Amino acid sequence: MNYHQHFSFELPTRIEFGIGLIESLAEHVLQLGGKRVLLVSDKGLVAAGVVGRVVDILTSADLDTRTFTEVEPEPEAAGVTEGAKICNDDARDIIIAVGGGSALDTGKSIALMARNAGHIRDYAGLEIPSSPGLPVIAIPTTAGTGSECAVWSVISEKDRNIKYGVGGRNMTATVALCDPSLSVSLPARLTVGTGLDALTHALESYVNKATQPISEALSEKSMELISRSLRTAVFNGADVQARADMLLASTMAACAFAPTRLGLAHAMAMPLGAKAKIPHGDVISILLPEVMRFNVNANLAKFARIASIFDVDTRPLSLREAAHAGVDAVAQLIADIGAPNSLAAYGVQESDLDALAEESMESGNIVVNPRPATAADLVDIMRKCL
Repeated sequence: MNYHQHFSFELPTRIEFGIGLIESLAEHVLQLGGKRVLLVSDKGLVAAGVVGRVVDILTSADLDTRTFTEVEPEPEAAGVTEGAKICNDDARDIIIAVGGGSALDTGKSIALMARNAGHIRDYAGLEIPSSPGLPVIAIPTTAGTGSECAVWSVISEKDRNIKYGVGGRNMTATVALCDPSLSVSLPARLTVGTGLDALTHALESYVNKATQPISEALSEKSMELISRSLRTAVFNGADVQARADMLLASTMAACAFAPTRLGLAHAMAMPLGAKAKIPHGDVISILLPEVMRFNVNANLAKFARIASIFDVDTRPLSLREAAHAGVDAVAQLIADIGAPNSLAAYGVQESDLDALAEESMESGNIVVNPRPATAADLVDIMRKCL
């Protein structure tokens, strides 16, 4: 490590982690001065009884609670506008966001727009000037996006075929309340996508050019947890230990990439998600092996370390062999859990690739990728994923 090279690490969100922690929710609301809650979630969690359980906890503490459960997968800007209007019209003073990345991103965005003028897209980018929003308690029910402690929210406008990230200190949860028991009922299909998103957060942060000692340690531990527990979480979702490992891995990975950004997989995932309507976890699982193969020679030592994290015995291998074994180990995990492996299955065609690559090149993740990449390189990666 070159200690003449400056790095910084900041984590505005307080993380509370533990099985059964949801029962302390009202205490956290009161500590933040909240009295009139807007609970942001989705219809699936209403049907699963999670929203009702949270409402019961809040109302038993005499907290005025209103629900907003119109969150969609790949959350819409329109929902942010509607939620912010509810906050202002009904004097809501705290947001509780419960769910996966879509609910958490929506809740954080509503909190921002309840205290800022304009449209959420006006704040697209990193640290676009804004006033602090309402306090947010983020309660993840999936283990993947890390939105509970990430500085980003990703918002869609499907009628315009666009997605954008809104990032910065004012786009963070005040408290992340992480209770692994809430993810036990997550279906295997979603466990796959969210788990691979967490892995990609950790891995891309770990190998990119902006990596630094604190984020590296978080990434390594996150990958270790995922390597030992994702298969179990997929095939035996009732295993609370595996669920806890995955939730902790997801949260740690989000802490890792906050100061470093990511890489090519996430650069390409944004336009592919917007244009081809591919769920984020699916597009990440499709792209990651080929992105790793593209990047491996740019950081052989890090990819060799990934092999070790995934329990590959690298002692008899050269550095290059060990690095490529790291790629193979991740690809084997993706295959083992039955993740999607084809862009063509979602309707992506060869004729789409040039435009998708050009849009991907606008991502801030391109410049920190370990290997320099051109639009032609991205076309080649996506072509191999058709």
